[in-house]
Amino acid sequence: MAGVLQRFEQRLENAVTGAFARVFRSAVQPVELAAALQREIDNNTNILSRDRVLVPNDFTIELSTTDYDRLNQFGSTLAQELRTLISEHITEQRYTPAGNISITFAEDESLHTGRFHVHSKATASVSPAPGQPMTETAIRRATVVLDIGGLRHPVSTPVLTIGRGSTADLKIDDPGISRNHAEIRTEGSVVTVRDLGSTNGITVDGRRVPESALANGSQIRLGNTLITVSITEETE
Repeated sequence: MAGVLQRFEQRLENAVTGAFARVFRSAVQPVELAAALQREIDNNTNILSRDRVLVPNDFTIELSTTDYDRLNQFGSTLAQELRTLISEHITEQRYTPAGNISITFAEDESLHTGRFHVHSKATASVSPAPGQPMTETAIRRATVVLDIGGLRHPVSTPVLTIGRGSTADLKIDDPGISRNHAEIRTEGSVVTVRDLGSTNGITVDGRRVPESALANGSQIRLGNTLITVSITEETE
């Protein structure tokens, strides 16, 4: 850990010379943010297998108004160096990130100068297969819609496959998801999810199952990804 932090400080010093020293004299120090991010990663590991340990990839750093205002002039440089530090730490610890590393700074007026909070989550990128409509019109017309991380994906075919592989109808770049993990099947008013022989299986509303009927509001977990199902009745 010490080596990663030392490299981080050296890069930051080379990037902005003495500007940080002047700005952060009595406020939060960049190395404190770096160390906190490393702790956040180490404290939120999820063992997928003997050789794979999943860690968060999406980080939010909440800062006091004073620190947030001061950071704005260095925001992009600091965020980039912190992303590099996180990537180095993940590599050295042989972790597997849930997706691309993202760092966001947020203002919290309740915090005093020099105080900050770090929050993290695992967020996998999701992309539909070519030809799968993702328009608002398609979403309105669909009787089944999958909500993943706040983004809605209509189920526009009787069978929709979900996986990490390029052949899946809905591709989720989550290391805990198999190449062909599960399928959503719609037959009339009946909607089901079925495991396709995945490594880590599926859970529906907290229960691990090979197959399950779905209702409006059902939650499916594949790997580290939570999918909320919305089902509406067809109208003429």
